[in-house]
Amino acid sequence: MIHPTAIIDPKAELDDNVEVGPYAVIGEHVTIGRGTSVGAHTVIDGWTRIGEDNRIFSLAAVGGVPQDLKYKGEKTWLIIGDRNIVREFATLQPGTVTGIGETVIGNDNLFMAYCHVAHDCVIGNRVIMANGSTLAGHVLVEDFAILGGLSAIHQYVRIGESSMLSGGAMVGRDVAPYTIAAGDRARMRGLNLVGLRRRGFAEESISVLKKAFRILVHSKLRVVDALARIRSELPAIPEIGHFVEFIEKSERGICR
Repeated sequence: MIHPTAIIDPKAELDDNVEVGPYAVIGEHVTIGRGTSVGAHTVIDGWTRIGEDNRIFSLAAVGGVPQDLKYKGEKTWLIIGDRNIVREFATLQPGTVTGIGETVIGNDNLFMAYCHVAHDCVIGNRVIMANGSTLAGHVLVEDFAILGGLSAIHQYVRIGESSMLSGGAMVGRDVAPYTIAAGDRARMRGLNLVGLRRRGFAEESISVLKKAFRILVHSKLRVVDALARIRSELPAIPEIGHFVEFIEKSERGICR
């Protein structure tokens, strides 16, 4: 159902099964898939493609001009997958031509009130951003990550799979997969044991990850030497492979 007070550009493409609430505004280049609902007073603009069964609550701002002074109105995209929840006053913005040209959001994510996803970010699946958490431009967030309330992520930082940021964390370097980071400036404090067990990780895998974490953080070795020791001493399970590869690819360094 589309409320009669909603303003929808005739060129926008909405599935017949989309719901649009009172006073919502949907722009010319927007595509919205079946089963998605758009709350009252929400604005969806720009070149934005939204998948199926998303729920966008009142007063969210989706697809608006990125907060990048270099942006001059170029055709860049915000691409949102399926079954995401976008709560009140959240802001999701498209990419820029000086970045990858698109902001990409996967499936089954939760963006709580006042979250901000800036230009050229890539977010995986089943990510939770708690109230007021903020991504600067060009941030990568892998699957199952949880960002605590009021946490802030610097440009180009990578947040690893199943990691967790504490409330108010100020993150200036990459956060390794499966870990918890906290503080200003954030440092890794341990493994995200609760998150790993909720995902069904085997206790044997968790035990190996604990050893890898101790080598990386507490051995006082250089990162390259710590990774070499992890590879040589620990079983080559998939989780260790991802842990090591993520750190090896870090350009900003790890917040250990």
